[in-house]
Amino acid sequence: MKRAQIVRARLDGHPWTPYLFAAPVGIYLLLFQFYPLVQQFYMSFTATDLLTPGVNPFVGFDNYRFLIEDGELWKVLSVTAIYTVACVVFAIGVGLGSALLLDSPFFGRGIARALITIPWAAPSVAVALVFTWIFNSQYGIFNRVLTGLGLPFGGENWLDDPQLALPAILLTTIWQIFPFSSVVILAALQGVPQELKEAAVIDGADRLNIFKTATWPTIQPTVLMLTLFVTIWSLRRFDLIWLMTQGGPIGATNTLVIELYRQGFVYRDLGAAASIGMIGLSIALLVTVIYFKVTQMTEQAQGKR
Repeated sequence: MKRAQIVRARLDGHPWTPYLFAAPVGIYLLLFQFYPLVQQFYMSFTATDLLTPGVNPFVGFDNYRFLIEDGELWKVLSVTAIYTVACVVFAIGVGLGSALLLDSPFFGRGIARALITIPWAAPSVAVALVFTWIFNSQYGIFNRVLTGLGLPFGGENWLDDPQLALPAILLTTIWQIFPFSSVVILAALQGVPQELKEAAVIDGADRLNIFKTATWPTIQPTVLMLTLFVTIWSLRRFDLIWLMTQGGPIGATNTLVIELYRQGFVYRDLGAAASIGMIGLSIALLVTVIYFKVTQMTEQAQGKR
């Protein structure tokens, strides 16, 4: 008997076998996820400075108290909420519409399915540079297109205007991430049983009712999971915002991750940065709990039908 077969025979039926296979993943999570999280949690209660990392006096809840009393945090949270909700609604909405279109038969559908992934595959640095040029007031084409459509825009530098910077960032973000939603939903559409659609057609249902009765119940779990992913991803988005506006102008695009970076590496206040990170983690955990509650309620509602 070969050595591998002997080892396998010894492992089969052993009560510790599942734990042995799970041990590498558990060790990785413990060292690179749980330990840094605990360290960050402790650091949020200290006055740690980046220039003197060895000196970290314990200050209790002073970091959190300062953030709550400072009006800037509430502005940051409002910008983060607007950015996240808009990304989720429009990225998944546009992704759903484009997926339904790509699921329909038309000439060149395969090429269209391949081309739609280009924005998602493009590096964020390249996307930021291109859209910074597009939104420029002097030589950008965005204002020219709006003016050509008869809209009252002309000469605005979108990224330097406190009222226009966040919409510009959102437009750029949605353009980049909606292909991911589209591809995921399109894959889910491939799993819709054709029999359900045919039965709905026989019952005289139109295209909207076919979607409501046959298509949506099948792809709903995928869309809900995608909503969770896009939400957490939007809460963590840093590169595109920092490259285009660095959180400005006047904090108009300053989200939690931008403020975390600013506190930690611009102001060198690692304690405040850790506190902001824990607030962001709490929001992400809350969103995850809500997702599982909604999923459970949806499954129960479908089970009663």
